[in-house]
Amino acid sequence: MAKNEKIIRTAIHTGQQPTEEQIREIEAASARPVMTDDEAPELTLDQYAEMAALARSRRNRQVKPVIALRISIDTLDKAKATGKGYTGFLSRLLDNAINDPQMVAKSL
Repeated sequence: MAKNEKIIRTAIHTGQQPTEEQIREIEAASARPVMTDDEAPELTLDQYAEMAALARSRRNRQVKPVIALRISIDTLDKAKATGKGYTGFLSRLLDNAINDPQMVAKSL
């Protein structure tokens, strides 16, 4: 980066079109050479492949399957009363309960 240059960060959201100025900045940046150093060497193709495999593996573990589950109206009302994100709350509650042997034994 030249002495007088500065880093400009701008978020472009889904559906939003970049401005003409942003397009010019992107094109100018893409024309610059990639600069590496000892602390950040250029990655090899094998390293890219390894990182891609790791990313896929992590992404697959984070995907939560959608299931149908019947619960009482009272339970649903109590969960909804916790506010926005109540389905995440129910998921965490179930995770905690299934990992508690006493809770499992009590619920069988």
